[in-house]
Amino acid sequence: MKDIKTALETIGDKNDPFIQELRNDDRKGAQKLLQSWEKQMEKKQKLHEHFLRMNKYENQIRGEGYTYIAGIDEVGRGPLAGPVVTAAVILPEDFYLPGIDDSKKLSEKKRELFYEIIQKEALAIGIGMIGPEEIDTINIYQATKKGMLEAINELSITPEYLLIDAMNLTTPYPSQSIVKGDSKSVSIAAASIIAKVTRDRLMKELDQEYPDYHFASNMGYGTKDHIKALEELGITKHHRKSFSPVKEMVEGIYTK
Repeated sequence: MKDIKTALETIGDKNDPFIQELRNDDRKGAQKLLQSWEKQMEKKQKLHEHFLRMNKYENQIRGEGYTYIAGIDEVGRGPLAGPVVTAAVILPEDFYLPGIDDSKKLSEKKRELFYEIIQKEALAIGIGMIGPEEIDTINIYQATKKGMLEAINELSITPEYLLIDAMNLTTPYPSQSIVKGDSKSVSIAAASIIAKVTRDRLMKELDQEYPDYHFASNMGYGTKDHIKALEELGITKHHRKSFSPVKEMVEGIYTK
């Protein structure tokens, strides 16, 4: 059984002679290993097909003659504390990362792994970051747009086409705004992962400075522990004063 398991780890084709031979092996252990292998192959195939679907926009745009396609996304529009972080990512045409998806659908471990792969393989990555004070001044929608433009400007390669998650930007480049683009475009998904991991790491750093607010676990969102800390300790310079209930606390009209 150990030899069979070892052999299966090197096989990726269901028509391989060893697989055909194994189908005729009537030992329960052999059939159990075969079933496990078949499930793994089915999972790999589904991830492969999903990856191909997520390349639909990129393939269409490359077919029109564009090479450098930047996916753009943001993380952190809703929290009570911390910045909104944006990312722009240009991937090579042969980029292949089955399992990539909207960063919110991935585990923290998988996000960190994919983050490192994207950092290594992307042709260019740009980051934009707009802090709470500016968010309060120009509002979160305008702050998100400004952050996206900053991320584009930070790219080391000039993009030829933009794929943007659910936002319309005024730029010199042709673009498409895609609703839920982080689950439909591999370039936007890559940007969402870069933005998410970047912001999460920042909030974990803030947690070291402000442990009572539990930023490492709530990432600035209004969880019960976060609201309780606000009620007992007040706001910090990292809180958004235009967001409820922080706004009401600042104005002195907050009630539990």
